Amino acid sequence: MIAIIDYGMGNLHSVSKAVERLGFAYVVTSDEAELMKADGAILPGVGGFGDAMEQLRATGLKDAVLRFAASGKPLLGICLGMQLLFTSSEEHGEHEGLNLLPGRVVRFRGDYKVPHMGWNRLSFVGPSPLFDGLEEGYVYFVHSYHALPEQASDLLAVTDYHQPVTAIVGRGNVYGMQFHPEKSSDVGMKLLSNFLRLTASPVLG
Repeated sequence: MIAIIDYGMGNLHSVSKAVERLGFAYVVTSDEAELMKADGAILPGVGGFGDAMEQLRATGLKDAVLRFAASGKPLLGICLGMQLLFTSSEEHGEHEGLNLLPGRVVRFRGDYKVPHMGWNRLSFVGPSPLFDGLEEGYVYFVHSYHALPEQASDLLAVTDYHQPVTAIVGRGNVYGMQFHPEKSSDVGMKLLSNFLRLTASPVLG
């Protein structure tokens, strides 16, 4: 069973339908006990970093997510959910994140269009089981802020948007994707499938 974490700020429908299409059982939940029983978990997110962290604290899910990560079972942050994995963000003030990955989330700065929105090519920069059977390809981004990991080894893939931009991160059992894999055609669905196969959750049917 895959837990899709519901803290009030996620694109729950599209993520859950993608997990279903890939043949995995899932539950959308805000209950810690149900989360801890899951074989893997997805932390989606849309909106502002500070608001998301406040929601995680208010629902008790901040500590629950940290406990899940400490359990060693696979955890995937998507879009804002990936940014929440980091130490802090400068989005509309200074905000502390989950600090599962050391680093900072900052706004794009430059004379170009923000938000970064559209299809961009991934470039793999580190080995990862997420890339099994997959060639570099295009995925769909929508974001105004991007992560700056402190540890180079945590950076698995980048894209180019007037600079190298963090696209996929990973450390141990914790992974993050800045783009929306569930909206990124075959490449995104293969990445999501590879993450789900890292869990002990059986494929249905």
